[in-house]
Amino acid sequence: MRKCFLFFIALFLVKVASSQYKVEFTIKPLKNDTVILAHYFNKTFSVQDTGIIDENGTALLSGEKKLPQGLYIVYISPSLRFDIMMGDDQEFSITTDTLDFVNKTVISGSKENQLFFEYQRFLSERRKTGNQLQEILKSPTSKEDSIRARKDFDQITNEVKDFTEKMIEQSSGSFISKFLLSMKEIVPPPAPLNENGVVSDPAFQAKYIKQHYWDYFDLADVRMLRTPFYEDKLKNYLDNWIYPVPDSIYREVDFLIEKSRSDTLLFKYMLTTLFNYYARSKFVGMDAVYLYIGEKYYIPEATWADKNFVKDLQERVTKQSPLLIGKIAPDAQLVRLDDNHFQLAAMDTAIKNDPYSGTVFNIHSINAKYTVLYFWEPECGHCKTVIPELYKIFLRNKDKGLQVIAINILGYPKKALWVDFINQHHMYGWINAWNPYNMSPTYRELYNIESSNILYLLDENKKIIVKFVGPEQVEEIINRGI
Repeated sequence: MRKCFLFFIALFLVKVASSQYKVEFTIKPLKNDTVILAHYFNKTFSVQDTGIIDENGTALLSGEKKLPQGLYIVYISPSLRFDIMMGDDQEFSITTDTLDFVNKTVISGSKENQLFFEYQRFLSERRKTGNQLQEILKSPTSKEDSIRARKDFDQITNEVKDFTEKMIEQSSGSFISKFLLSMKEIVPPPAPLNENGVVSDPAFQAKYIKQHYWDYFDLADVRMLRTPFYEDKLKNYLDNWIYPVPDSIYREVDFLIEKSRSDTLLFKYMLTTLFNYYARSKFVGMDAVYLYIGEKYYIPEATWADKNFVKDLQERVTKQSPLLIGKIAPDAQLVRLDDNHFQLAAMDTAIKNDPYSGTVFNIHSINAKYTVLYFWEPECGHCKTVIPELYKIFLRNKDKGLQVIAINILGYPKKALWVDFINQHHMYGWINAWNPYNMSPTYRELYNIESSNILYLLDENKKIIVKFVGPEQVEEIINRGI
């Protein structure tokens, strides 16, 4: 019996000894309740463990593997929750009270959490005073009150800054040090003056912030992904600090991807975020970035992605890469119907429905300083609004070297609709074209035409200047002489 007892004791000790994390919570006055331990993942949470608060108000959470490091939330209910740090030391206890999680929390066994709650208490105290001073600044009773309140408020700001700097230094090497450092603001120095005492570069400070944007925030540390700040920091950088042209973005994408390779989860997050961000971008030309990320990184390295999705992406890369801004537009064959054909067709049903009329030509054979390719159809509601506007712009700018190839994408059976629309709106003088014979390779294949109302603007060498824009953007470009 004694041997059996000793055997179970030994098993218990082995189990305790094998625990890689063990956190004990005493939360007054709770009893017989559930506590959830989850880490942040940007704005969401990932639950790591749950426990029961017993009759004594205590819950023990433990496991045989260490928890991922980061900022965690201890969750009882929507109104009862607080944050803790999970760093290297994962055996500690927390005693707190639902009346005030910040000021009534006592930590044992975790230096990082002691510092974390000390920091929160300091901020809480200064925030109360700061809020009072802000109320005075909103409605000062006198100029002296306003000056004094501003001075006191600046002093509090400096106290918080100094306290944070001191805590970062004291906890150097720990997660809380990196966490606090990540929130530090980049403050640029005054812009240098030229010999006349005038700022030589008005954009100096913005350039400085861009250059030092990641000085305090460690992109390569996966622990920062388990905070609410990583995504905001990254999205702000993408939205506001990258010059919005593909060549510049390529360099930034490479930099961000390479930084993320320090951790598998971080790499997956970074690649997926960048891929989706530029795939959804509404800015002209960003499809180049989307395809760049897809071809260089996503297709060969996104091992987690659905195989069919990757296959479709490869097809999109193949189809869309020749259609990027700056590329020479594909030279498709089309059939041109001259103005006389449309006018005769208005009086002759046989001509109106004849699919064998017209002259075959190539897009590259059109000699013009600017060439618009507009893929449309007379049954498209949006096209019916756009194409008359495009015709007006053609008339205003044809003497500046503008030619328009208005390509009807409807097939032969609906030729009459096309003819009637052209005659109704008197759209003569430009090139009305289609391809009833599906000459291969067809314009649909070459230009990846899956719907109507698609516009390309080409230069005199048939290089794509811009695409997927409205007629007004075409006229702006011509007026700027691009």
